[in-house]
Amino acid sequence: MPKRRSLKIGLQSIAEAQQLFGQQDSFLKIIEANRSAHVLLRSDYLEVVGDDQDVEHVAEILNRLLGIARSGAAIKMNDVEAAVEKTALVQPEPSETEPLSTEEGREGALSSLAIHAKQGPIRPRSKNQSLYIEAMRRQDLVFGVGPAGTGKTYLAMAMAASALKSGTVDRIMMTRPAVEAGEKLGFLPGDIQAKIDPYLRPLYDALYDMFPINVISQYIERGVIEIAPLAFMRGRTLNRAFVVLDEAQNATIPQMKMFLTRLGFDSKAVVTGDATQSDLPDGNPSGLMHAVGVLRRIDGIGVVEFSSADVVRHELVQRIVEAYDASSDSYANESP
Repeated sequence: MPKRRSLKIGLQSIAEAQQLFGQQDSFLKIIEANRSAHVLLRSDYLEVVGDDQDVEHVAEILNRLLGIARSGAAIKMNDVEAAVEKTALVQPEPSETEPLSTEEGREGALSSLAIHAKQGPIRPRSKNQSLYIEAMRRQDLVFGVGPAGTGKTYLAMAMAASALKSGTVDRIMMTRPAVEAGEKLGFLPGDIQAKIDPYLRPLYDALYDMFPINVISQYIERGVIEIAPLAFMRGRTLNRAFVVLDEAQNATIPQMKMFLTRLGFDSKAVVTGDATQSDLPDGNPSGLMHAVGVLRRIDGIGVVEFSSADVVRHELVQRIVEAYDASSDSYANESP
């Protein structure tokens, strides 16, 4: 008996659903024809429900057509027929995680974000990534904690870009603690912006995957996108903003409290970090794990913890993370 599953595809607006369905659902009838899968319109996403393989096929067709719509072109009947034909000829790529059951799907069904990066629609590649996306959809404050390469920052940036494009927020704020790791800011060349840019470069890198460079420049000039060190957040109230605090393990407890109390009306905040990579001076506790411990049981706050199994970079990265974890365990077990 075929497995049943559901899969979500994010929408930037209801107009996208209208384009995909066609007049009097003419496109939708072709997409669903001869398949045991149906497309349901939810508040801000489409849900494809049915037999496992047919759900994959229908979702692939919809994503191909969404690519056309988001390029600014109108979807035509021959586009739908071509997408259906091409998808029928191509076997779906093997899933990088086992399909979630219906019960699991309620909390974190594998989905596509409502934004396309350069390589195509952004999808979670592990169960924890899926739970992370669902937490960011539902909660106003989310902590993503875990090793490098697990997609914490990239997915947070994708959600921020999606919220901006859909009009859910008016601006994106991205920040990092400017903690000196062996170099002094004063010895770096240039003005203050030039000195802090190296700390913020990873945020720009993720952003360039979400928007064309010229659009990013315009957004920065207009204040729609702002990237700044954590210290620059003091004294501000951030309304209708999607705020991302990256490398939060380098925030002190007072800095973390300051940041979390910046959140204004109709805003969301995502805090990411790796507790094992703090650059704070010895004896200075990290505000990240302190905040997680204090706040994780409060309604409206989500905490998702990643492991080496969620690493989606080069396969060596996962082995490196596991080796360091094992090394830490062995050190912890040694007698002084």
